[in-house]
Amino acid sequence: MRQEGKLKLDNLDVELIKLMQEDMPLVERPFLEISKKLNISEKEVISWVHQSLKSGLMRRFGARISHRKIGINVNPMIAWRIPESRIEECGNILAKSTEVTHCYERATSEEWPYSIYTMIHCKSKSEADKIAKNLSDQIDITDYILLYSIKELKKTHMAYFSEKNK
Repeated sequence: MRQEGKLKLDNLDVELIKLMQEDMPLVERPFLEISKKLNISEKEVISWVHQSLKSGLMRRFGARISHRKIGINVNPMIAWRIPESRIEECGNILAKSTEVTHCYERATSEEWPYSIYTMIHCKSKSEADKIAKNLSDQIDITDYILLYSIKELKKTHMAYFSEKNK
């Protein structure tokens, strides 16, 4: 997989990436199910996962929870107006917060001076307000706005080597 500091993917790597980005089979041995699809051993699949994490091909291996099904329906993005001299400091504090799931710096304009964006997930607007106030206190910034979604139009994860992407 790795040659001279670069990743070189073969056909098996591509097929494993395609399968690993999909939902895992809900069985006792999901890697065995994946191995059967590729006619390789379960041990080879597990070894590939370990090597992919070690090489940096795969950053992490995780699970997703359907937050709406457990009552977390309020998911505002908080746009923060932070002085340029404090962007890195405040961004780092916000990014470390357990309530923040996404934290980005974006370009500003005269019409829209917000430079840092954080995403939080809550059960109510009052809970979102409390979290925003807590974050505001941590960074000593009071100029922010909570942007609530009106309607979810699309939510997917990135699919690499997908037929749809060609």
